[in-house]
Amino acid sequence: MLQNPYQKYMQQTVTTMTPGQIVVALYDKAITELNKAIYFIDEEPSIPKAHNSITRVADIVDTLDSHLKEKYEISQNLALMYQYFRENLIQANVKKDSGILKDLLPFFKGLRDAFAEASRGF
Repeated sequence: MLQNPYQKYMQQTVTTMTPGQIVVALYDKAITELNKAIYFIDEEPSIPKAHNSITRVADIVDTLDSHLKEKYEISQNLALMYQYFRENLIQANVKKDSGILKDLLPFFKGLRDAFAEASRGF
């Protein structure tokens, strides 16, 4: 199957990223999707679009969670935080409550910034 140029570019970009850069990119995408979900709830109401964005964030959280290394102490704390995110994303999706999503944004931004800073040290 032939890839379009954008797909090929994205595949090359991801394969050349460091693990830290990939984690930061995942947080960036989650933040983008959270903002889109908020928009689709508050500004341009669209239940399907809001649902899709929230689901993408949940998928990202699941991906981040599944790659935690148990040998690191911080992994236990991150696992608890990811569980908190999942529970809140479910509630926000069921209720289409942008307030819950707005409350999650600072956590995602803080973790993104922390991982970006940590990845610069390597």
